[in-house]
Amino acid sequence: MLSSNPRILYVDDKDCYQMIDLMLSLAAPGYEFVGVTSAEKAIHIMAKEKFDLYVLEYQIAGTSGIELCRHIRRSDSKTPILFFTGMARVADRKVAKAAGATEYFVKPNDLEQIVETIARLLNKVNKGSSIPETKSHLELKLQAA
Repeated sequence: MLSSNPRILYVDDKDCYQMIDLMLSLAAPGYEFVGVTSAEKAIHIMAKEKFDLYVLEYQIAGTSGIELCRHIRRSDSKTPILFFTGMARVADRKVAKAAGATEYFVKPNDLEQIVETIARLLNKVNKGSSIPETKSHLELKLQAA
């Protein structure tokens, strides 16, 4: 079940600017956003804390985003996993989907589309509580930018 403030874990060892952009876009409506730079750090924090959505890079330090996705899926089959990566090959997308990815975006991508997808995925998890209001708030924020 989704907490009152949806929690998102973002794992990316290279693209800190993209992480910051996404974090700022999601923070205003009340999402709690945690960013880490390796699979090991992600696994460590996941052992202690619950997240409502994961955003992974395909290639990260320590192990691949694919292996991290598989690790998550071994204990959690329902939490959405979104890949946000520079890996644009169709084969990479298929491997991610086979590992358990819910969505797959190639960088750079329209931030608005990613924010909308995150809102939609969290809405599915939450079965409709306050996420539509959050999405509207995000749309207003993006229009103002």
